Amino acid sequence: MMLTMKSGIRSIVILLVLLNLVFFMLQWLLGADFTSSFMLIKGQALVRPWILVTSMFLHNGVYHLIVNMYVLLVFGGLVEERIGKKRFLLLYFISGIVASFIGNFIYSAALGASGAVFGVLGALVMVMPHLKVYPMFVPVPVRLWIVLILFTIIDVLFFPNVAVLAHITGGIVGLLFGLWLNKQKKKFIKKFSSKKHLGSKDIDEYLRDGMV
Repeated sequence: MMLTMKSGIRSIVILLVLLNLVFFMLQWLLGADFTSSFMLIKGQALVRPWILVTSMFLHNGVYHLIVNMYVLLVFGGLVEERIGKKRFLLLYFISGIVASFIGNFIYSAALGASGAVFGVLGALVMVMPHLKVYPMFVPVPVRLWIVLILFTIIDVLFFPNVAVLAHITGGIVGLLFGLWLNKQKKKFIKKFSSKKHLGSKDIDEYLRDGMV
């Protein structure tokens, strides 16, 4: 299926992706000094608190950037449509900042949007628990929460240089945020734009068992 998002910067997801791209271009143009000035350095968050945020927009290479932005575009757009722009922005930054804060006491240096992205995925698991995806090289749909658990295990076992604990922290924050959203859903849950060929039953089924 295709995710329908409002064009331009009216979409928070698109705006976040653009900001990440701008920061990556600055990293490329200004070099290592720029990156080291704004990335997360162990023990420095209390004296330079802005690095909890700026580190979320820095990436360690093209592959790192592409993976995070792809996941943000595909799943972030779905979450934004589901909960609205303001709540999505709150979710994104709370997840990323908490993940950065925890990482500040563990890793000598860290950067990337992964904590915030995992927060988005964690919230999505809660607000759309039956959502199914097609993981790489798997020809059948699998529940998103199962995929997240498997990817986390793979990270722990095979990628020791990845800030896995920051990913897990962001995911836990997202799960808790999604739990809160579920309790508040009657107050804010947004309806998808209706099309003439879709009935209310079709929309309800998609919101419950949506597949991307």
